[in-house]
Amino acid sequence: MSYDKQLIAAKKAASLAARLCQKVQKGLLQSDVQSKSDKSPVTVADYGSQVLVSFVLQRELPSHAFSLVAEEDSGDLRKEESQETLRRITKLVNDTIANDGTYNVSPLSEADVLTIIDCGTSEGGAIGQHWVLDPIDGTKGFLRGDQYAIALGLLDEGKVVLGVLACPNLPLESIRSQDQNALNKAGCLFSAQLSCGTYMESLEGSPPVKVHVSDTENPEDASFFESYEAAHSSHSLSGAIAKKLGVKAPPVRIDSQAKYGALSRGDGAIYLRFPNKGYREKIWDHAAGYIVIAEAGGVASDAGGKPLDFSKGRYLDLDTGIIVTNQKLMPALLKAVQDSLKEQALPSL
Repeated sequence: MSYDKQLIAAKKAASLAARLCQKVQKGLLQSDVQSKSDKSPVTVADYGSQVLVSFVLQRELPSHAFSLVAEEDSGDLRKEESQETLRRITKLVNDTIANDGTYNVSPLSEADVLTIIDCGTSEGGAIGQHWVLDPIDGTKGFLRGDQYAIALGLLDEGKVVLGVLACPNLPLESIRSQDQNALNKAGCLFSAQLSCGTYMESLEGSPPVKVHVSDTENPEDASFFESYEAAHSSHSLSGAIAKKLGVKAPPVRIDSQAKYGALSRGDGAIYLRFPNKGYREKIWDHAAGYIVIAEAGGVASDAGGKPLDFSKGRYLDLDTGIIVTNQKLMPALLKAVQDSLKEQALPSL
């Protein structure tokens, strides 16, 4: 089955959302940041990005039933103290749509914006098609001016069939062994469709180039990615695994699913993620990256070697963590992970 129309719409949606996010990041003010009930930072860009993605998908695919599993809902924005934030989001969204010029529509009202945000409350699951969105994956990186991604995937009968990662601060050239701050952060877009490979282009729309994961077989040559925030992944466990493998290079720590994009083009060879005990992985944090890696020739599994299962709703049921690499390195990596988990007395298969 071809998902060409959906992929075109997804690329359009993520690219438009990226424009809004770039504008907000450039002029970031403290008033752009709220605290959600879980105290994690959220910006007007999170909400604006979600509105734009939902708006574009529904405009571009009017004949398709629309179901969206997304991170944000409108609950906080409906509070009295959030009215100024809601006004700013509405203006940003309308300005972005008007500047793009594709859609000849009346400006969205604040009520429209709240309604569109709440289109993202689907539970997903194994039946039908569901879009999966993280409007800004890596909010803390976004706030620091570092890496973040607009991550959009599509599930069909519980399987990820396409994915798009818009990475506004990730350069087209490799970040391996280079000063990330010195690179040209023009931004790039990764896209993948089931059985069609993974492609990279600039956010401005350069010709797509097919990418492939690193083909290294020697762990000593395999640099690895991990989360920037220690709270998101155990750096000590990652270090123990790297030592067992004989990895020589220091870890590359960047935020968001931009790691999946960089890995898909061979900037590194391994990605390790081991959250704190009790943390439940959300499907929007991995769906787009998962297929970008898979179609680039890589493989992602949980720490027990089982494939990631996106058919269970809004969460992934995992054994301990997520490991990503190429086909050749996976057996050795899996063994190092299992041995390290046993040594640290963490739950394992």
